[in-house]
Amino acid sequence: MIRKTLIGLVLLVGLLVVWTFARRSGPVEVKFYRVTRETLVSSVSTNGKVEPLEWASARAAVAGTVDKIYVERGQSVHAGDPLAGLDTTAAEAALAEASAKVAQARSELQLMTAGGRPAELSDIEGQLDRARLDLQVAQRDYDSLNRLLGKHAATVKEVTDAAARVNQLHIQIQSLEQRRKNLVAPEDRALAQAKLREAQAAESAASHTLDLSTVRAPIDGVVYEFDLHTGMYLAVGALVANVGKLNPVRVTVYVDEPDLGRVKRDDPVVITWDGLPDRKWRGRVDKPATQVMMLGSRQVGEVGAIIENPGHDLLPGTNIDAEIQAGSAVDALSIPKEAVRRRNEQTGVMLLENGRIVWRPVELGITTLLRAQVVSGLKEGDGVAGTVNPALTDGERVKPVFLN
Repeated sequence: MIRKTLIGLVLLVGLLVVWTFARRSGPVEVKFYRVTRETLVSSVSTNGKVEPLEWASARAAVAGTVDKIYVERGQSVHAGDPLAGLDTTAAEAALAEASAKVAQARSELQLMTAGGRPAELSDIEGQLDRARLDLQVAQRDYDSLNRLLGKHAATVKEVTDAAARVNQLHIQIQSLEQRRKNLVAPEDRALAQAKLREAQAAESAASHTLDLSTVRAPIDGVVYEFDLHTGMYLAVGALVANVGKLNPVRVTVYVDEPDLGRVKRDDPVVITWDGLPDRKWRGRVDKPATQVMMLGSRQVGEVGAIIENPGHDLLPGTNIDAEIQAGSAVDALSIPKEAVRRRNEQTGVMLLENGRIVWRPVELGITTLLRAQVVSGLKEGDGVAGTVNPALTDGERVKPVFLN
Protein backbone atom coordinates (compact mmCIF):
# COMPACT_ATOMS: atom_id res chain seq x y z
CA MET A 1 0.00 0.00 0.00
CA ILE A 2 2.80 2.38 0.95
CA ARG A 3 4.68 1.46 -2.20
CA LYS A 4 1.72 2.36 -4.37
CA THR A 5 1.37 5.72 -2.64
CA LEU A 6 5.03 6.59 -3.24
CA ILE A 7 4.74 5.65 -6.90
CA GLY A 8 1.71 7.95 -7.20
CA LEU A 9 3.54 10.88 -5.67
CA VAL A 10 6.51 10.42 -7.98
CA LEU A 11 4.20 10.37 -11.00
CA LEU A 12 2.43 13.53 -9.77
CA VAL A 13 5.72 15.39 -9.32
CA GLY A 14 6.82 14.31 -12.75
CA LEU A 15 3.64 15.60 -14.30
CA LEU A 16 4.05 18.97 -12.55
CA VAL A 17 7.62 19.30 -13.84
CA VAL A 18 6.54 18.47 -17.37
CA TRP A 19 3.64 20.93 -17.16
CA THR A 20 5.84 23.69 -15.79
CA PHE A 21 8.48 23.16 -18.45
CA ALA A 22 5.87 23.12 -21.16
CA ARG A 23 4.33 26.33 -19.85
CA ARG A 24 7.70 28.00 -19.48
CA SER A 25 8.71 27.09 -22.99
CA GLY A 26 5.85 29.19 -24.35
CA PRO A 27 6.00 33.00 -24.83
CA VAL A 28 5.89 35.04 -21.59
CA GLU A 29 3.05 37.49 -21.30
CA VAL A 30 4.44 41.08 -21.06
CA LYS A 31 2.62 44.39 -20.72
CA PHE A 32 3.46 46.93 -23.43
CA TYR A 33 2.71 50.59 -24.13
CA ARG A 34 2.55 52.13 -27.58
CA VAL A 35 4.60 55.24 -28.31
CA THR A 36 2.12 58.09 -28.73
CA ARG A 37 2.18 61.78 -29.61
CA GLU A 38 1.01 64.42 -27.13
CA THR A 39 1.90 67.77 -25.63
CA LEU A 40 4.05 67.34 -22.56
CA VAL A 41 4.51 69.95 -19.86
CA SER A 42 7.34 69.26 -17.45
CA SER A 43 6.46 70.62 -14.03
CA VAL A 44 8.11 70.89 -10.65
CA SER A 45 5.64 70.80 -7.77
CA THR A 46 6.76 72.19 -4.43
CA ASN A 47 5.91 74.76 -1.78
CA GLY A 48 6.94 78.31 -0.98
CA LYS A 49 6.20 81.56 0.82
CA VAL A 50 4.85 84.95 -0.29
CA GLU A 51 6.89 88.12 0.22
CA PRO A 52 6.21 91.73 -0.80
CA LEU A 53 8.09 92.94 -3.83
CA GLU A 54 8.81 96.25 -2.06
CA TRP A 55 8.17 97.00 1.60
CA ALA A 56 9.03 99.32 4.49
CA SER A 57 8.51 99.30 8.23
CA ALA A 58 6.75 102.01 10.23
CA ARG A 59 8.24 102.32 13.72
CA ALA A 60 7.58 104.45 16.78
CA ALA A 61 9.87 107.49 16.79
CA VAL A 62 8.86 108.44 20.34
CA ALA A 63 7.78 106.33 23.29
CA GLY A 64 4.17 106.36 24.38
CA THR A 65 0.86 104.61 24.82
CA VAL A 66 -1.32 103.87 21.78
CA ASP A 67 -4.62 105.74 22.00
CA LYS A 68 -5.72 105.85 18.34
CA ILE A 69 -5.87 103.16 15.64
CA TYR A 70 -6.43 104.41 12.09
CA VAL A 71 -6.00 101.27 9.92
CA GLU A 72 -6.35 97.51 9.94
CA ARG A 73 -4.39 94.66 8.40
CA GLY A 74 -4.95 94.37 4.64
CA GLN A 75 -5.88 98.04 4.18
CA SER A 76 -4.39 100.07 1.32
CA VAL A 77 -2.64 103.28 2.37
CA HIS A 78 -0.68 106.13 0.82
CA ALA A 79 2.66 107.39 2.08
CA GLY A 80 2.02 109.74 4.99
CA ASP A 81 -1.37 108.31 5.95
CA PRO A 82 -1.76 107.92 9.75
CA LEU A 83 -1.51 104.36 11.04
CA ALA A 84 -1.64 104.85 14.81
CA GLY A 85 -1.52 107.70 17.33
CA LEU A 86 0.25 107.81 20.69
CA ASP A 87 -1.00 109.71 23.73
CA THR A 88 -0.11 113.40 23.19
CA THR A 89 -0.80 114.85 26.66
CA ALA A 90 2.86 115.36 27.56
CA ALA A 91 3.79 116.52 24.05
CA GLU A 92 1.00 119.11 23.99
CA ALA A 93 2.04 120.45 27.43
CA ALA A 94 5.65 120.74 26.29
CA LEU A 95 4.57 122.61 23.15
CA ALA A 96 2.38 125.03 25.15
CA GLU A 97 5.26 125.80 27.51
CA ALA A 98 7.67 126.34 24.63
CA SER A 99 5.18 128.62 22.82
CA ALA A 100 4.79 130.74 25.97
CA LYS A 101 8.54 131.20 26.20
CA VAL A 102 8.65 132.27 22.55
CA ALA A 103 5.97 134.90 23.20
CA GLN A 104 7.86 136.22 26.23
CA ALA A 105 11.19 136.38 24.38
CA ARG A 106 9.58 138.11 21.41
CA SER A 107 8.01 140.73 23.70
CA GLU A 108 11.34 141.46 25.39
CA LEU A 109 13.05 141.88 22.04
CA GLN A 110 10.33 144.26 20.89
CA LEU A 111 11.00 146.37 24.02
CA MET A 112 14.68 146.42 23.21
CA THR A 113 13.99 147.40 19.62
CA ALA A 114 11.66 150.22 20.79
CA GLY A 115 14.41 151.60 23.08
CA GLY A 116 13.45 150.28 26.51
CA ARG A 117 10.54 149.89 28.88
CA PRO A 118 7.65 152.27 28.06
CA ALA A 119 7.53 154.02 31.48
CA GLU A 120 11.25 154.81 31.55
CA LEU A 121 11.28 155.86 27.93
CA SER A 122 8.22 158.09 28.39
CA ASP A 123 9.79 159.86 31.38
CA ILE A 124 12.97 160.65 29.46
CA GLU A 125 11.03 161.79 26.40
CA GLY A 126 8.97 164.14 28.64
CA GLN A 127 12.09 165.64 30.16
CA LEU A 128 13.59 166.08 26.69
CA ASP A 129 10.48 167.86 25.44
CA ARG A 130 10.58 170.28 28.40
CA ALA A 131 14.31 170.86 28.03
CA ARG A 132 13.98 171.63 24.32
CA LEU A 133 11.14 174.03 25.03
CA ASP A 134 13.20 175.74 27.75
CA LEU A 135 16.11 175.95 25.34
CA GLN A 136 14.00 177.75 22.76
CA VAL A 137 12.90 180.29 25.41
CA ALA A 138 16.44 180.71 26.73
CA GLN A 139 17.80 181.14 23.21
CA ARG A 140 15.28 183.89 22.48
CA ASP A 141 16.13 185.62 25.77
CA TYR A 142 19.81 185.48 24.99
CA ASP A 143 19.33 186.85 21.46
CA SER A 144 17.15 189.70 22.78
CA LEU A 145 19.58 190.67 25.57
CA ASN A 146 22.50 190.51 23.14
CA ARG A 147 20.72 193.05 20.87
CA LEU A 148 19.89 195.27 23.82
CA LEU A 149 23.54 195.16 24.95
CA GLY A 150 24.49 196.78 21.63
CA LYS A 151 22.05 199.57 22.43
CA HIS A 152 23.35 199.78 26.01
CA ALA A 153 19.91 198.70 27.18
CA ALA A 154 21.17 195.53 28.91
CA THR A 155 24.16 194.73 31.01
CA VAL A 156 27.01 192.37 30.21
CA LYS A 157 26.07 190.26 33.24
CA GLU A 158 22.51 189.75 31.94
CA VAL A 159 23.86 188.61 28.58
CA THR A 160 26.41 186.31 30.27
CA ASP A 161 23.73 184.74 32.49
CA ALA A 162 21.47 184.18 29.47
CA ALA A 163 24.31 182.49 27.57
CA ALA A 164 25.02 180.26 30.57
CA ARG A 165 21.35 179.26 30.67
CA VAL A 166 21.42 178.27 26.97
CA ASN A 167 24.61 176.24 27.49
CA GLN A 168 23.16 174.49 30.57
CA LEU A 169 20.07 173.42 28.63
CA HIS A 170 22.21 172.04 25.80
CA ILE A 171 24.11 169.93 28.32
CA GLN A 172 20.85 168.72 29.90
CA ILE A 173 19.46 167.66 26.52
CA GLN A 174 22.65 165.76 25.66
CA SER A 175 22.49 164.01 29.01
CA LEU A 176 18.88 162.98 28.52
CA GLU A 177 19.58 161.69 25.02
CA GLN A 178 22.47 159.63 26.39
CA ARG A 179 20.20 158.24 29.12
CA ARG A 180 17.64 157.25 26.48
CA LYS A 181 20.33 155.60 24.43
CA ASN A 182 21.68 153.73 27.46
CA LEU A 183 18.27 152.23 28.27
CA VAL A 184 19.12 149.37 25.82
CA ALA A 185 22.77 148.38 25.43
CA PRO A 186 23.84 146.44 22.27
CA GLU A 187 24.64 143.38 24.33
CA ASP A 188 21.13 143.47 25.84
CA ARG A 189 19.57 143.38 22.38
CA ALA A 190 21.87 140.52 21.33
CA LEU A 191 20.92 138.60 24.47
CA ALA A 192 17.21 139.13 23.79
CA GLN A 193 17.64 137.87 20.22
CA ALA A 194 19.50 134.79 21.45
CA LYS A 195 16.75 134.02 23.97
CA LEU A 196 14.14 134.26 21.21
CA ARG A 197 16.08 131.88 18.95
CA GLU A 198 16.46 129.40 21.81
CA ALA A 199 12.75 129.56 22.62
CA GLN A 200 11.81 129.10 18.96
CA ALA A 201 14.10 126.04 18.69
CA ALA A 202 12.45 124.51 21.76
CA GLU A 203 9.02 125.23 20.27
CA SER A 204 10.01 123.60 16.97
CA ALA A 205 11.33 120.52 18.80
CA ALA A 206 8.15 120.24 20.85
CA SER A 207 6.03 120.58 17.71
CA HIS A 208 8.10 117.89 15.97
CA THR A 209 7.69 115.55 18.93
CA LEU A 210 3.94 116.11 18.78
CA ASP A 211 3.95 115.29 15.06
CA LEU A 212 5.93 112.09 15.75
CA SER A 213 3.18 110.95 18.08
CA THR A 214 1.25 110.04 14.93
CA VAL A 215 2.94 107.08 13.17
CA ARG A 216 2.47 107.33 9.40
CA ALA A 217 2.78 105.01 6.41
CA PRO A 218 6.31 105.11 4.98
CA ILE A 219 5.27 104.20 1.41
CA ASP A 220 2.19 103.56 -0.71
CA GLY A 221 1.04 99.98 -0.27
CA VAL A 222 -0.97 97.52 1.81
CA VAL A 223 -0.69 97.12 5.58
CA TYR A 224 0.23 93.45 5.89
CA GLU A 225 1.60 93.31 9.43
CA PHE A 226 -0.25 95.26 12.13
CA ASP A 227 -0.99 93.96 15.62
CA LEU A 228 -1.54 97.08 17.75
CA HIS A 229 -4.37 97.77 20.16
CA THR A 230 -5.19 100.84 22.23
CA GLY A 231 -3.44 100.98 25.58
CA MET A 232 -0.34 99.20 24.27
CA TYR A 233 2.95 100.86 25.27
CA LEU A 234 5.49 101.36 22.50
CA ALA A 235 9.18 101.98 23.11
CA VAL A 236 11.24 104.04 20.69
CA GLY A 237 11.87 101.94 17.57
CA ALA A 238 9.02 99.48 18.23
CA LEU A 239 7.41 98.06 15.07
CA VAL A 240 4.00 99.57 14.32
CA ALA A 241 3.32 98.11 10.87
CA ASN A 242 4.88 96.72 7.73
CA VAL A 243 3.59 98.24 4.51
CA GLY A 244 4.31 96.63 1.14
CA LYS A 245 3.43 96.76 -2.52
CA LEU A 246 1.41 93.59 -3.13
CA ASN A 247 0.85 93.59 -6.88
CA PRO A 248 2.90 91.85 -8.00
CA VAL A 249 4.39 89.89 -5.11
CA ARG A 250 7.58 87.88 -4.82
CA VAL A 251 7.21 84.18 -4.04
CA THR A 252 10.19 82.21 -2.77
CA VAL A 253 9.79 78.62 -3.97
CA TYR A 254 11.76 75.78 -2.38
CA VAL A 255 12.88 73.44 -5.18
CA ASP A 256 14.45 70.08 -4.30
CA GLU A 257 18.05 69.74 -5.40
CA PRO A 258 17.45 67.06 -8.11
CA ASP A 259 14.94 69.35 -9.85
CA LEU A 260 17.01 72.56 -9.77
CA GLY A 261 18.64 71.86 -13.15
CA ARG A 262 15.21 71.84 -14.80
CA VAL A 263 14.22 75.31 -13.58
CA LYS A 264 15.28 78.38 -15.53
CA ARG A 265 14.47 82.08 -15.71
CA ASP A 266 11.05 82.98 -17.21
CA ASP A 267 9.56 79.51 -16.61
CA PRO A 268 5.80 79.91 -15.94
CA VAL A 269 4.70 79.43 -12.32
CA VAL A 270 1.20 78.63 -11.02
CA ILE A 271 0.45 79.34 -7.35
CA THR A 272 -2.33 77.82 -5.25
CA TRP A 273 -3.24 78.51 -1.62
CA ASP A 274 -5.33 76.40 0.74
CA GLY A 275 -6.96 79.59 2.06
CA LEU A 276 -8.61 80.16 -1.35
CA PRO A 277 -8.64 76.68 -2.91
CA ASP A 278 -10.53 77.72 -6.05
CA ARG A 279 -8.05 80.46 -7.02
CA LYS A 280 -4.82 80.34 -9.01
CA TRP A 281 -2.15 83.02 -9.38
CA ARG A 282 0.32 83.08 -12.25
CA GLY A 283 3.74 84.49 -12.85
CA ARG A 284 7.28 83.63 -13.92
CA VAL A 285 10.62 82.65 -12.44
CA ASP A 286 12.85 85.71 -12.19
CA LYS A 287 15.63 84.41 -9.95
CA PRO A 288 17.01 80.85 -10.25
CA ALA A 289 18.58 79.32 -7.15
CA THR A 290 22.18 80.29 -6.39
CA GLN A 291 22.85 77.82 -3.58
CA VAL A 292 21.49 74.71 -1.90
CA MET A 293 20.49 74.65 1.77
CA MET A 294 18.75 72.42 4.26
CA LEU A 295 15.01 72.91 4.77
CA GLY A 296 13.95 70.40 7.39
CA SER A 297 15.00 67.08 5.91
CA ARG A 298 15.16 68.45 2.34
CA GLN A 299 18.06 69.80 0.31
CA VAL A 300 16.53 72.72 -1.60
CA GLY A 301 17.37 75.82 -3.58
CA GLU A 302 15.42 79.06 -3.20
CA VAL A 303 13.90 80.04 -6.54
CA GLY A 304 12.36 83.50 -6.84
CA ALA A 305 9.19 84.14 -8.84
CA ILE A 306 7.16 87.28 -9.58
CA ILE A 307 3.42 86.57 -9.24
CA GLU A 308 0.53 88.81 -10.29
CA ASN A 309 -1.71 89.58 -7.32
CA PRO A 310 -4.30 92.15 -8.47
CA GLY A 311 -6.71 91.50 -5.60
CA HIS A 312 -3.99 91.60 -2.93
CA ASP A 313 -5.27 88.22 -1.72
CA LEU A 314 -1.80 86.74 -1.32
CA LEU A 315 -0.46 88.41 1.82
CA PRO A 316 3.20 88.28 2.84
CA GLY A 317 3.98 85.28 4.98
CA THR A 318 1.34 83.10 3.29
CA ASN A 319 2.49 79.50 2.73
CA ILE A 320 1.57 78.39 -0.78
CA ASP A 321 1.92 75.48 -3.21
CA ALA A 322 3.71 76.13 -6.49
CA GLU A 323 3.99 74.39 -9.82
CA ILE A 324 6.85 75.50 -12.05
CA GLN A 325 6.36 74.61 -15.71
CA ALA A 326 9.99 73.79 -16.42
CA GLY A 327 9.49 73.02 -20.13
CA SER A 328 7.01 71.87 -22.75
CA ALA A 329 7.00 69.93 -25.98
CA VAL A 330 4.14 70.06 -28.49
CA ASP A 331 3.24 66.93 -30.48
CA ALA A 332 6.08 65.03 -28.85
CA LEU A 333 6.69 61.27 -28.92
CA SER A 334 5.88 60.08 -25.42
CA ILE A 335 6.25 56.93 -23.31
CA PRO A 336 5.49 56.14 -19.65
CA LYS A 337 8.45 56.75 -17.34
CA GLU A 338 8.16 53.18 -16.04
CA ALA A 339 9.27 51.99 -19.51
CA VAL A 340 12.60 53.86 -19.26
CA ARG A 341 15.61 51.79 -18.13
CA ARG A 342 19.34 52.16 -17.63
CA ARG A 343 21.86 49.65 -18.98
CA ASN A 344 25.62 50.15 -19.03
CA GLU A 345 25.32 53.91 -18.58
CA GLN A 346 22.80 54.01 -21.44
CA THR A 347 19.15 55.08 -21.34
CA GLY A 348 16.83 52.81 -23.27
CA VAL A 349 13.67 50.71 -23.46
CA MET A 350 12.69 47.10 -24.07
CA LEU A 351 11.15 47.30 -27.57
CA LEU A 352 8.71 44.83 -29.12
CA GLU A 353 10.14 43.78 -32.47
CA ASN A 354 8.75 40.87 -34.53
CA GLY A 355 7.23 39.25 -31.44
CA ARG A 356 10.46 39.45 -29.49
CA ILE A 357 11.74 41.82 -26.86
CA VAL A 358 14.96 43.72 -27.66
CA TRP A 359 17.01 46.47 -26.00
CA ARG A 360 16.80 49.83 -27.78
CA PRO A 361 18.84 52.92 -26.65
CA VAL A 362 16.83 56.15 -26.74
CA GLU A 363 17.42 59.86 -26.20
CA LEU A 364 14.92 61.54 -23.88
CA GLY A 365 13.76 65.14 -23.69
CA ILE A 366 11.56 66.66 -21.01
CA THR A 367 9.83 64.53 -18.43
CA THR A 368 6.65 64.95 -16.42
CA LEU A 369 5.56 63.14 -13.30
CA LEU A 370 4.48 60.07 -15.30
CA ARG A 371 5.78 60.41 -18.87
CA ALA A 372 8.96 61.15 -20.82
CA GLN A 373 9.58 62.68 -24.24
CA VAL A 374 11.46 60.52 -26.75
CA VAL A 375 13.76 62.62 -28.92
CA SER A 376 15.26 59.74 -30.91
CA GLY A 377 15.30 55.94 -31.00
CA LEU A 378 11.59 55.26 -31.37
CA LYS A 379 8.70 56.06 -33.69
CA GLU A 380 5.02 56.53 -33.15
CA GLY A 381 3.20 53.23 -32.60
CA ASP A 382 6.24 51.30 -31.36
CA GLY A 383 5.60 49.06 -28.36
CA VAL A 384 7.76 49.39 -25.27
CA ALA A 385 7.59 47.13 -22.26
CA GLY A 386 6.42 48.37 -18.92
CA THR A 387 7.51 46.36 -15.89
CA VAL A 388 9.59 43.47 -17.28
CA ASN A 389 10.68 40.26 -15.59
CA PRO A 390 14.44 40.70 -15.19
CA ALA A 391 14.99 37.10 -16.34
CA LEU A 392 13.92 38.04 -19.87
CA THR A 393 16.77 38.52 -22.31
CA ASP A 394 17.23 40.26 -25.64
CA GLY A 395 15.57 38.36 -28.49
CA GLU A 396 13.26 36.35 -26.28
CA ARG A 397 9.82 35.76 -27.72
CA VAL A 398 7.00 37.30 -25.68
CA LYS A 399 3.25 37.51 -25.67
CA PRO A 400 2.45 41.27 -25.75
CA VAL A 401 -0.49 42.76 -23.88
CA PHE A 402 -0.98 46.41 -24.83
CA LEU A 403 -2.26 48.81 -22.20
CA ASN A 404 -3.02 51.69 -24.59
